[in-house]
Amino acid sequence: MKKLLFFFVLTLSFTACQQPSSTKVETAKASLPTPATTQPFQTGYPLQLPISTDYPYSIDLKTPDGEVINSSKIFKQNGKPSVVMFWLTTCYPCGKELIAIKEKFPQWQEEADFNLYAISTDFPKNAEKFVSRVKSGGWAFEAYHDYTRQFMKVMPGGLNGLPQVFVFDKNGDIVYHKRKYRPGDEDILFAKVKALAK
Repeated sequence: MKKLLFFFVLTLSFTACQQPSSTKVETAKASLPTPATTQPFQTGYPLQLPISTDYPYSIDLKTPDGEVINSSKIFKQNGKPSVVMFWLTTCYPCGKELIAIKEKFPQWQEEADFNLYAISTDFPKNAEKFVSRVKSGGWAFEAYHDYTRQFMKVMPGGLNGLPQVFVFDKNGDIVYHKRKYRPGDEDILFAKVKALAK
C-alpha cells in the first residue's frame, strides 16, 4: 500500500511539474519579437542594398594623436560619396587592403571626388598599435580608432569578418558593401565610387 501511495504521489508531482513548464515555453515563444522589429539593418549576407542608415552616426572616435572627435563631425555630408573601411591591426588581409588602397588613392583622387575613412575597431589595449600603424603607413586618407567599438552595434552584419568596406551615397545610404579582401577588390571598389561621383 505504501508503494502504491508513493507511486501515486510521484506521478502527481511529475505531472504538476510538467504542466507549468510547457505553458512557459509556449508563452515565451509567443512573446518573442520578430527579427524585423529588433534589428534596424539586415544581419545576413549578402546585404540587400541600398540600406538607409543613420549616417554620419554619433560615435566618438580617436585620432592617431589621441584627440576624441565625434563621427558626426568627421564624416562629411558634402554631396560626395563616402567610403568607410573597417579594419584591425591584427588582421593580415586588412593590412594588405590598406596598402593596396594607399598605392592607388592619389590617382583615385584625380579621377573622382569622394571621401575615404579608415576606422580601426581594435580593442583599447591595441591603441598603440593603431597609432603606430597609421603614423608609419603614410596614408593620404583619414584614419580613426573606434575605441569604444560602437560601430559593431550599428553597421549591418555587426562587422562580422574584417576587413569590411561600405560605400555611402550622397544621401548617406549604403549602396555597396564588401567583406574580406582579395587582390583587385580595390579596383572594383573604385569603379563603384567613380560611378557615384559623376
